Amino acid sequence: MAHLWLATGNRKKRAEMERLLGGMRLPDGSGLMLHTVDELGAPFEVAETEPDFRGNARLKAAALAQLTGAVALADDSGLSVDALHGRPGVLSARYGGPGLDDRGRLLRLLQELEQVPDGKRTARFTCSICLCGPDGTVRLAVEEHCEGLMLRAPQGAGGFGYDPAFVALEHAAAVPPRTFADLDPATKDTVSHRGKAMRRLLAALQADPSLLRA
Repeated sequence: MAHLWLATGNRKKRAEMERLLGGMRLPDGSGLMLHTVDELGAPFEVAETEPDFRGNARLKAAALAQLTGAVALADDSGLSVDALHGRPGVLSARYGGPGLDDRGRLLRLLQELEQVPDGKRTARFTCSICLCGPDGTVRLAVEEHCEGLMLRAPQGAGGFGYDPAFVALEHAAAVPPRTFADLDPATKDTVSHRGKAMRRLLAALQADPSLLRA
């Protein structure tokens, strides 16, 4: 059985990663044992100083791999809104400062978009995934996107972050449009940025299991 550490402290993001990876089977029939940063017994924090998602995913994966001496996977993701010149982008999880929670960040973003007409509310989610070996060397990097639109008010009880206001283009024609927060997890995975990226990761790992060799 191969072992893989997940470099995220965001429980809801981690749950998505675990759901997408949990059923993986390697060519020899063995599974994948996932480890989380909770097992470290101390906070795992990496300053996300890179200007793009790829760079920050690499920083986190390399740091955890070197810390644990094992293979580590990191995801850096966020929302980019065209009318806001790409904001919040890499600052998605910290938008508006440390005093805001997920709901506060979402409401701040929607307030900034208040005067933007419906036809101009285009946006995309990006998910960049990096897999590093125990020495911190990058073994695999994948990036995927999900194009969509921003609603004027939150909708739906599921998801997290900006999900309640984001409608993927695949669901924009529904009446009413269905946000990520309206979708059940399996349906969201079929169109989401993270679902696309993780499927590419899984295909690469199954084609070359040595990527998981410690």
